[in-house]
Amino acid sequence: SKMTVKAVKMPCTSANVYTKVPDGGWGWTVAFAFFVVEALTYGIIKSFGVFFNDLMESFDETNSRISWIISICVFVQTFTAPLSTVLSNRFGHRLVVMAGGLLVSTGMVIASFARSVVEMYITIGIVSGLGYCLSFLPTVTILSQYFEKRRSLVTAVASTGECFAVFSFAPAITALKEQIGWRYSMLCVGLLQLGITVCGSLLRPIIIREQKEVKAQPPEESTETKYMLENEQTCTSIESIDSGVDITTSPSNVPGKTKAEPKNEEPKQHGQNPVGNNSTPPVPKTKLLDFSVMRDYSFICYALFGLFATLGFFAPSLYIIPLSRSLGIGKDHSAYILSGMAIAEVFGRIFAGWVLNKKPIRKIYIELICVVLLSVALVAFPFASGFWGLMICSVYFGFMLGTVGGTHIPLLAEDDVVGIERMSSAAGVYVFIQSLAGLAGPPLAGVLVDTTKNYSSAFYSCAAGMVLGAVFLALVRPCKTGLCRQGQQQQQQVEESTAGPPPELPEDFIDMDIGKAENSGKGSDSV
Repeated sequence: SKMTVKAVKMPCTSANVYTKVPDGGWGWTVAFAFFVVEALTYGIIKSFGVFFNDLMESFDETNSRISWIISICVFVQTFTAPLSTVLSNRFGHRLVVMAGGLLVSTGMVIASFARSVVEMYITIGIVSGLGYCLSFLPTVTILSQYFEKRRSLVTAVASTGECFAVFSFAPAITALKEQIGWRYSMLCVGLLQLGITVCGSLLRPIIIREQKEVKAQPPEESTETKYMLENEQTCTSIESIDSGVDITTSPSNVPGKTKAEPKNEEPKQHGQNPVGNNSTPPVPKTKLLDFSVMRDYSFICYALFGLFATLGFFAPSLYIIPLSRSLGIGKDHSAYILSGMAIAEVFGRIFAGWVLNKKPIRKIYIELICVVLLSVALVAFPFASGFWGLMICSVYFGFMLGTVGGTHIPLLAEDDVVGIERMSSAAGVYVFIQSLAGLAGPPLAGVLVDTTKNYSSAFYSCAAGMVLGAVFLALVRPCKTGLCRQGQQQQQQVEESTAGPPPELPEDFIDMDIGKAENSGKGSDSV
């Protein structure tokens, strides 16, 4: 069947109705919206370091207290992911993303007038953090619904908005600060983030309605033939009350004006449509938050992978410049190392999307290979020396980070994890679990650095978390295919053993029934 789209009068406000996943169409507009949302959410979060020194001087605070602004923001963003899922299922993705854009912009604008770091905790940490959650997660969820064959490639390319933002926003904001100061620069950033609301208005809902093939019905048989076949299959006579066939349904006992109903027709009940009516059945209500994914062993393993792998996502970008400074590298060259990491991440995301788009390929295994290679990159940092050594490690790490960071959430839509039907609820629970590592990861690395007086310990802790994540990721596919099926088979065997064998019928049941029918026939002939 060809793909059809329901005509609508208001293209930006009505739902798109397709007979199958379009793999394009309005989905390209949604992909562009996701690119911009990525740039204005994670791009701003990763570029916020340009304000660190200004905030330390203005509020007379330490680096650790200022760093808690972003830590609280990331924690709130991930911790409230189930709330984003509930609101999206209740009010739709468009309204939730638009509301999130308003919260992000409001928090950043009010923060530009803050007089203490505590006010920053509230405005950027809580208000903008909640807005980031309501903006990002619904956008990536609805983008996955518009694509199936190209889902991995499109999502990976659209997620590069974060990398381009890190590469461009940091120097742009730095130049703007020199002209108008950090407060008005932060105010401009907050006004720019109103673009999230515009992108949210482009997230048109999508409805998939499969076309049902109308099969030609065979010609109706006569009523007498139907009952003859029915009684032949049951091997009983229509006069036998014990056979389970009601004698009142025999055509000889039905009045001429009454149409005999087939045996297999279901009885009509009050409040139900009759059989054969063309009215559509009621649509089942969508659960606001489906926690049934927590009973899926494959999802549990995947969530634990995200929990431990998140330890290695943020810490390297925070400690790469202090590590380079400890090795005697200048500030300018240290910034080049961070820029090289961001550029390599762009190519990593595109490469991962291109590879995962190939068929036949088991995407979960490709993700596992990328995670193992990312662990190797984290271990390599402490052994690097000099500018070029760190640059090579940073480019390698950025490339591998792009392959994992741009695909780990969209992979929830694959059948090896939970599937596209439950992705919305699964994404909320998955990101919620990630929040624990997002909050504890950077402080844990900081404690290790303060204890050992060596920045290499931070990278070792990240590598350990990534290795644990790889172990749980390797268990996702076996849990989906092997362990779960074995558990289901064992459960079926237990049910069969408790149910016992079916009751046996007496051997003379059929003979008695047939004999009764023959005697009845002889009696009618004699009459």
